[in-house]
Amino acid sequence: MQSTTISLKHLSNWYGDVIALNDISLDIGQNVVGLVGPNGAGKTTLLRLITGQLRPTSGTVEIAGQAVFGNPSILARVGYCPEHDHFYEHMTAHQFVTVMTRLFGFDWQESGERATATLSKVNLDEDSATKRPISSYSKGMRQKVKIAQALAHEPEILILDEPLTGIDALSRHHISTLIREYGTRGRTVLISSHVLHEVESVTSEFILINRGRLIAQGNIYEIRDLIDGHPHCIDVQCSNPRALAAQLTTHLSGDLGLQVRGDNLLIIQSATPDEVYAKLPIAAHDAGVTLSRLSSADNNLEAVFRYLTQA
Repeated sequence: MQSTTISLKHLSNWYGDVIALNDISLDIGQNVVGLVGPNGAGKTTLLRLITGQLRPTSGTVEIAGQAVFGNPSILARVGYCPEHDHFYEHMTAHQFVTVMTRLFGFDWQESGERATATLSKVNLDEDSATKRPISSYSKGMRQKVKIAQALAHEPEILILDEPLTGIDALSRHHISTLIREYGTRGRTVLISSHVLHEVESVTSEFILINRGRLIAQGNIYEIRDLIDGHPHCIDVQCSNPRALAAQLTTHLSGDLGLQVRGDNLLIIQSATPDEVYAKLPIAAHDAGVTLSRLSSADNNLEAVFRYLTQA
């Protein structure tokens, strides 16, 4: 059982008459957890509350059993990568990360060494890190600097707000691996994104919020249990979709939707996908049909999000 490091109890936050977060209660342990939701769902507000930048309108935010707001000793254990840039633009990346690390109590020499090591970890090349001002960096390079400054003091809790935005595909894979590995060493990592497949590349554990409310929390496969009453779509590429459709009607029970597209695609809608997968090879054999590809978009986080927010 993983210990709880972040605890939210009946947390709400208002901006004037606008409710940004509404009565959220949850616990986050030592793990990598994705915070997902559409733009405007309340993700950034939630992260700002966890990092002590906002005082809750009501409810509590605790880290390791202590209130966060106005508690610098607790916040020193947190690394934060904000969504928006907040740089000293005239500095190099190395200078900036060194200064930020110095704020956590390390001397100048160790701060510089940590800056060098962490910028190397995020794959920012040495010439750019030490010779060019941040003002000349691309979006992806600037993201790497923000991630590096959040990691340099090796925090127990790492909070990342949309960290992969603007990073190229190769670097995104590297950063995702870095984040995933950091969370395996007894740390707590909370990563937010509105791009759901980015979260799946890092973790299968997630928190889903929409319009300031907690929609779901848990493993993607556990969350799927909540949506078993919805029809699931399965795409079957085969040699004769019409013959396969005819056989499936004799092999499957319950409501079944079958749609033939073109000469080789059958789309199946069923509330009992496990039965479909079990009976499909039998039906294909009886129909004399060759199956070439089987896929379901409903097995990913995008589908889970769609079902739960429409429920």
